[in-house]
Amino acid sequence: MAAATLLPSGLFAQARRPLTRIAFGSCAEQADSQPVWDAILAYKPELFIFAGDNVYGDFNTADAGPLRKAYATADAIAGYNKLRDSVSHLAIWDDHDYGLNDGGGDFPYKAVSKDLFLDFWKAPATDVRRTREGLYDAQIIGPPGMRVQIILLDMRWFRSPLKITDQRGAPGKERYLPDPDQAKTMLGETQWAWLAAELRKPAELRLLVSSIQVLAEGHGWERWGNFPLELQKLIDTIRDSRAKGVVLLSGDRHIGALYREAPADMPPLYEVTSSGINKAFSAAKEPGTNRLGALYAAPNFGIVDIDWWARHVTLALRDEGGTTQRSVVITFDELQIAK
Repeated sequence: MAAATLLPSGLFAQARRPLTRIAFGSCAEQADSQPVWDAILAYKPELFIFAGDNVYGDFNTADAGPLRKAYATADAIAGYNKLRDSVSHLAIWDDHDYGLNDGGGDFPYKAVSKDLFLDFWKAPATDVRRTREGLYDAQIIGPPGMRVQIILLDMRWFRSPLKITDQRGAPGKERYLPDPDQAKTMLGETQWAWLAAELRKPAELRLLVSSIQVLAEGHGWERWGNFPLELQKLIDTIRDSRAKGVVLLSGDRHIGALYREAPADMPPLYEVTSSGINKAFSAAKEPGTNRLGALYAAPNFGIVDIDWWARHVTLALRDEGGTTQRSVVITFDELQIAK
């Protein structure tokens, strides 16, 4: 099994039995209370995915003082650490544990951030990410016929500069505009090639984790749609790989939502955005022709319940008390998952 961010016991003990309960979340401001961990632990996930902005530590000097302090503060949060100590977990960063709001590949201190990330998540010295560009990673867990592949995309290390809006704050153009420049990249050439290869590995369900939203429309914050050619490339890469069972997980937005898109000649794509652990944009309103229901604008976490025997997957958002606020059930047949 490839190197990954997980407990010392890791996922090795789970490799021979199927995953049925996965939770994930993003946007955990370490300076504020984080009561949602009690609900997450009560759900008893077999795996938790930290989907980015796991701390807030933006910085602009080489010593990375604010990021170091953010990690030290998070290390003292009881619920955060109880989960890290008791639940197998994977993690990827977003902009605020990368070190720069909406930061991309031109951030001069990204190597410092990468080292701090890997140290905080206790990655071993032999972890390939310590000597490689970027933090992208993947795991396949479970026996044949019940394999879950988790693909963690690095949405920061290689990303080209975004196109700044011409009307800051305007609905649909809040910060950025779609940029059709063919030279712009989300993932970089190396990560794109790696993703294509990962999608060709055998698995029955694939959780593709992007720290920023993939399918969401109707807003001008960070999203894959800011590089429309790259969004289409992602869809084409999934289609061309003939991968079955792809589900998208995302964070970043300080809102929760479910999405469904039906590209031609491939199974539909579902996305769960869970954000945040203790961040919520209560005034959030935006159109979403491919959104399933309304935005959820309160602290939340996401779940992926897999029933291998009834042949369906439940994607849901739960609140701080553990109550389900949004959900959708997807049959294996719809995703063409072969048991």
